[in-house]
Amino acid sequence: MSRPVAWLPALLMGVGALFTVGVNLQRALPLRDPLAAAVPVEMAGGTGTDAALSDDEARVAGVTTYLLRNFEPRDTAAAFLPFSVYVGYYDSQTQGRTIHSPKNCLPGSGWEALASTQVDLDTPAGPVRVNRYLLQNKAAQALVLYWYQGRGRVESNEYVVKWDLLRDAALKQRSEEALVRVVVPVTDGEERAFRVAARAASALVPAIYDALPS
Repeated sequence: MSRPVAWLPALLMGVGALFTVGVNLQRALPLRDPLAAAVPVEMAGGTGTDAALSDDEARVAGVTTYLLRNFEPRDTAAAFLPFSVYVGYYDSQTQGRTIHSPKNCLPGSGWEALASTQVDLDTPAGPVRVNRYLLQNKAAQALVLYWYQGRGRVESNEYVVKWDLLRDAALKQRSEEALVRVVVPVTDGEERAFRVAARAASALVPAIYDALPS
């Protein structure tokens, strides 16, 4: 009886070839609805105003389409923390054109991670696990929640995201996915900023599902 180690290299080569074929044959799938229409304008007590990435930011991100929406209080007399929502959608991902992890992008823009963990949230679409980051840039702090959403799942673990991408590209010829990020300034304690971000995330998950390809 041959030992498994004897045929392991051949198996790995076969899997690698399957992944390569899948990536080359994958389909580019458009959104069912534009992000600007799918994401609520009124959310977590705020009203959103759309903004634009710079040409360099859009080029580096390599997105098919995106939404950057800043939320301000509906009632200026009410206590409110402003926040921003970013959704970057890729209708397919290929070598050199994949989602950039915020772990890499945020430090490059001057933000330093003070703490990171994963948290579970309840949403109308079911429970999800997302990344929670506390960042600092000089005297400013921000609370960030982000996750990857596409092909029927929400995922926070970036190793799992990469594996799912390779598997779905190989077996389904699909690699469409969205990066979703909520940023809240920490001006009155980290937990208050987290509550605002969690409310926004809870509304975003089902809204993004409605826009994504089925």
